[in-house]
Amino acid sequence: MSATDADAPTIYVVRSEPDPDSEYHCDALASWFPEAIEIDFVAGDRVSLDDADGVVLTGSTAGVYEADEHPWIAEQESLVRELVDRGVPTLGVCFGHQVVNSALGGAVEAVGTTAGLVEAELDDDPIFDGVEQVVVSLHGDVVTELGEGLELIASADHARIFGTRHRTAPLWTVQFHPEIAAEHREELTARFDWDEGAFSFGDVTPGRVFENFLRLVGGTNQRTSAVGAVESGAE
Repeated sequence: MSATDADAPTIYVVRSEPDPDSEYHCDALASWFPEAIEIDFVAGDRVSLDDADGVVLTGSTAGVYEADEHPWIAEQESLVRELVDRGVPTLGVCFGHQVVNSALGGAVEAVGTTAGLVEAELDDDPIFDGVEQVVVSLHGDVVTELGEGLELIASADHARIFGTRHRTAPLWTVQFHPEIAAEHREELTARFDWDEGAFSFGDVTPGRVFENFLRLVGGTNQRTSAVGAVESGAE
């Protein structure tokens, strides 16, 4: 089941993959938001913030510390800060998790690739409602220092900062890949030293994070509309 809604908000999926041969993960993520507007950030597309109800930042084979090679990374960090300032609901996935933390003053380091199913410790947060603790880990970089205003909501043995939430803005990040499912196993095996360990894709809940995010987007927009109506009436 894809993350859809009868009255779908305006969601932007920001694709951050510079390698045309590695866009499978962006395609997989976008498939959970069939009504979203896809933005090829690497190619120069940008989000129209005036009509954005929510923004999702994808993974990438680039590292956030490669801004000299990929100038768009600095621009995406600026986007993150503006999303926080405007209070636009935002979800960062893998590279998105890293670029959010980096944009807000955190630190990211290369540590070597982890490719497999891992068990994570997930906090009692609405972004994790119904999400099983076995998740898809596919990354070589980790956040080593939280960005300003962010707090830890998920950890794993190989990556202490595995998920974050902003204290005041509707912003969440996850290091793992909620978009990846059993149908991607062949791709993963061909590209990586893929290891499912003691787990299987039957233990994973693909897409649930995205469904939760859409619900949170709807709740944020309803609260914003209510506040706007009160302020309008006061005038």
